[in-house]
Amino acid sequence: QLQLVESGGGLVQPGGSLRLSCVGSGFALDYYTVAWFRQVPGKEREGLLCIGSHGSGEELAGSVKGRFTISRDNAKNSIYLQMDNLKPEDTATYICAASPGLFSDYADCSRTKASGEGMELWGKGTLVTVSS
Repeated sequence: QLQLVESGGGLVQPGGSLRLSCVGSGFALDYYTVAWFRQVPGKEREGLLCIGSHGSGEELAGSVKGRFTISRDNAKNSIYLQMDNLKPEDTATYICAASPGLFSDYADCSRTKASGEGMELWGKGTLVTVSS
């Protein structure tokens, strides 16, 4: 079975940092487009950052510009979200999602929407709480 599992969430003080992990299970993420989203109950899902197989990370939302960074480590079949200078409004469930690329050996973020529409595989999320 294909799964994405997030980890790394928790309680952090404003101004602090966290690194979230998204690990693929049952398949290789190398040639998948992967993106991070976040969601607060009662609010629309917000796309954050996207990464393809060969390109650099791309921003899906300006709200985290300059504070969050996406990266991947294919050897660990993992995607990371480094979050710095966290703010209380960053409190949310953070979710990773993936879709295969158009080609078997290439994926990019050209079709990735901020809403997450069209992403094929979703993790369950990890809760991040930013509070003093």
